[in-house]
Order: sequence, then C-alpha cells, then structure tokens
Amino acid sequence: MSDQNLPSLAIVIPVFNEEKTLADALESIQNLDLEATDELVFVDGGSTDKTKQLILDAGFRCLTSAQGRAKQMNKGAANTNSDIILFLHIDTEISSSNISNIKKTYNQGYVSGRFNIRLSESSISCRIISFFINLRSSLSKISTGDQAMYVARDVFEDIGGFPELPLMEDIALSKKLKSIGRVACLKDTLITSSRRWQKHGIAKTVALMWKLRFLYWLGVSPERLAKMYRDAR
Repeated sequence: MSDQNLPSLAIVIPVFNEEKTLADALESIQNLDLEATDELVFVDGGSTDKTKQLILDAGFRCLTSAQGRAKQMNKGAANTNSDIILFLHIDTEISSSNISNIKKTYNQGYVSGRFNIRLSESSISCRIISFFINLRSSLSKISTGDQAMYVARDVFEDIGGFPELPLMEDIALSKKLKSIGRVACLKDTLITSSRRWQKHGIAKTVALMWKLRFLYWLGVSPERLAKMYRDAR
C-alpha cells in the first residue's frame, strides 16, 4: 500500500447471468486505482451464460458459489484478507475517491457504511425514488445492497457475515451493524442502474418493494417473501 496508515480494502461483487450488462461494469472497474483497491473478487452464483468467462477474460478473479446473493458475498469475504470489505452490486458504479472516503471513515471508528445513490434514468420519478431511498437510509441507518455497503472485517466475522436468507439479507445485516457501532452515511452519490425499476414499471416495483419490507418488518419469513418476489416478477 502507498500509505501504511490507510486500511486495506477488498471489493466483493456477486454476479449471476450478467452477460448482457457486464461490459460497462467491467470497464468502470478497470478504471479503479489499484492503489486504492487491495483486493477485488467476483463471485458467480452458477451463471448459465458467459458471465464468469467474460470476467476471467478481463483479468479478474472469479469464484463460484451456490446461488444466492448472501452465500456469494459470504464466500467472497471469506476469500479476502483486507481490513474492510465492500460489497458492490454489478449495477452500481464506484470510483477511487469513493474508496478513499470509505477508508477515512474506517479510521474514524465507523464499523460500516453506505453511500447515497442516484438511479441512472434521469426521469422525475427516478429522482424521487433516489431521494427517498437516501432519506430513509440516512434516518434509519438501514442500507440496501445497491448503496455499496461496506463493513470492517473483524465486525463482519464476529457477527457471522450475511444471514444466508433468500431475500432481505442486506436489511438483516444492517440491523445487526447499527446495534454494534457507528454507521457512516457517506454523502458521495453513486449511480446505480434503474433497470430493475423500469423492467416491470416504476409504480409496480415501488409498491412491491415497500410491501415486502413492511411484511418483513411484521415478521413474515424471508423464504415466503422471496416466493412473493419471484411470483411478482
């Protein structure tokens, strides 16, 4: 590392059948400053397309895991050694300056953190969605995966990593983390793809997301919620 006072950082990226959208993401990742990123690993959940081969052809490390985002991220974390683990969705873009800000919060004693996001589509509805995602997260200290969640390794290992749930693993981890220590709500704004919101209609997707979170809050099992999510797609 160029500065011995800075912690090391690993990026873990879960993927599954991303062949059609992978090119732009790989180009963005290749532009990261290697001095800022100490480790980077993709974890493929058994893709049936060329996702893993494209990643390997681009010169990146790619592990194979049982399917399931939580399982994939836990495997990636277990195969890195850095002080901080950044869990990055393939849809979300991150820069070297963002990574530098993560390291600063680690040195300030934060156990975890996340970023503000902006959906890639510039419509008014997408701007409103972005605003409320950021506001909710700021107030609740609960993060979602597309906000580029990061965690101090010792804390992540102490709590057993992501609960291996079929849905809401990010919410479940966030709840644990905010009970342990300070959570950084970084004001940097990352761009994340709006494709998931647009695919089935923004209004329908927003209603589904809020319904699932409300039911989770009421205690409905993640397994049942995952079935509801699949049925609605």
